[in-house]
Amino acid sequence: MVPEPRSSTAAQVLVASNRGPVSYSVGEDGELAAKRGGGGLVSGLSAIGDEADALWVCAALGEGDREAVRRGVSEPGVRMLDVDADAGEGVHAAAYNGIANSVLWFVHHMLYQTPLEPAFGPEFRAQWAAYETYNRAFAEALAAEAAPGAAVLVQDYHLTLVPGMLRELRDDLRIGHFSHTPWAPADYFRMLPDDVAEQVLRGMLGADRLGFLTGRWADNFTECCVRLLGGTSGTRIGVHGLGADADFLRERSRRDDVEERMRALREQIGEGRKTIVRVDRTELSKNIVRGLHAYRQLLEDRPEWRERVVHVAFAYPSRQDLAVYRDYTAEVSRVADAINSAFGTEGWTPVVLHVKDDFARSLAAYRLADVALVNPIRDGMNLVAKEVPVVSDEGCALVLSREAGAYEELAEDAIAVNPYDISATADALHSALGMAPEERAERTKRLAAAATALPPTQWFLDQLHALTGGPS
Repeated sequence: MVPEPRSSTAAQVLVASNRGPVSYSVGEDGELAAKRGGGGLVSGLSAIGDEADALWVCAALGEGDREAVRRGVSEPGVRMLDVDADAGEGVHAAAYNGIANSVLWFVHHMLYQTPLEPAFGPEFRAQWAAYETYNRAFAEALAAEAAPGAAVLVQDYHLTLVPGMLRELRDDLRIGHFSHTPWAPADYFRMLPDDVAEQVLRGMLGADRLGFLTGRWADNFTECCVRLLGGTSGTRIGVHGLGADADFLRERSRRDDVEERMRALREQIGEGRKTIVRVDRTELSKNIVRGLHAYRQLLEDRPEWRERVVHVAFAYPSRQDLAVYRDYTAEVSRVADAINSAFGTEGWTPVVLHVKDDFARSLAAYRLADVALVNPIRDGMNLVAKEVPVVSDEGCALVLSREAGAYEELAEDAIAVNPYDISATADALHSALGMAPEERAERTKRLAAAATALPPTQWFLDQLHALTGGPS
């Protein structure tokens, strides 16, 4: 039996994700302040706003969000769920940190040190029960808010069970799910307990259509289904390679605050020196430490680059509530300091490391970069690889891991590296630094064209139309 939508203003298009388009903070006066986010989903929902009633269902992530839910405060088109208030204290943390970020993320990015981990025992089972509860809360909210025949676009590894749960509640809905991460090869995916691996796949296959960032990740998912379930049960599978938002990036990168940060960075780098730029969160999969070791190897093997190049490394702390991430962030700083101690001179600091998030400074570095280093162990896409060519002032050589999803589109004009091979990455940096300006500029033009082929708004609308049979 299909439940009736709970209001007469039921939504025709719904998005579900752990993080929503708005977050709240509580001021000293007790007043709530809302901060609106950006990105492809926000742009996409704005684009269809005139066509349909749209709703974003998301989780309350901080105390400000939870206070907003308690007070009944919300932004138009957003429903925020305080899962802990409804399902019990600690459910969100167990689902988000315990399962999504410490198990599913590790599986899909192949991050486990397998002699020691994973070890799935009673603690995992308790966390998995919380993950089920968390997903069920989303499914029930979507079922209550969706108009008959509505389109629901579920996002990412936090919510793999939602499509199947929602299908049981509302068989009339058109359900899509998009994976923003890689998908693990079948043999690695099967490290999960058998019943959990099957539950994840069947949850995903509750959707009418599944989306992935590259054909490689889609093929891995299909292989998992064939190996574990015998097939994909008729669920359609598509590929949508999210691109950079060229108009936004070019406009934003020319504002005064970016110009100011460019001046400061030039002063830190020094006159006439080349720059190797990386911009990442201190996420384990981003491979920042090996990138620093490769830079050190470059300075050891090619002494001619000493005092002629600076590695501008922006490593913004990520998931610091998890000990392994805190340790990794500390290691990034330690290795950078060691390089500066070993090679630095009075007038030259080999590594300029910034750990405080600053988007304007990141754009300034994009514009200044002679070389961009993007060497993840594994990445669903990696938009930095796509953004740098779009805003580069003089052209930028891209050193790119073959394990980044972006490699599928940018390989022809990038310098490809095995992310585990420090010596080869050092050689790639040498080649990139020595690339002739004309070649660098031509490659950058082609990289920018490929990087912007499917901008965020179109990326979202393509998925919606593929699900609903709308315009192509």
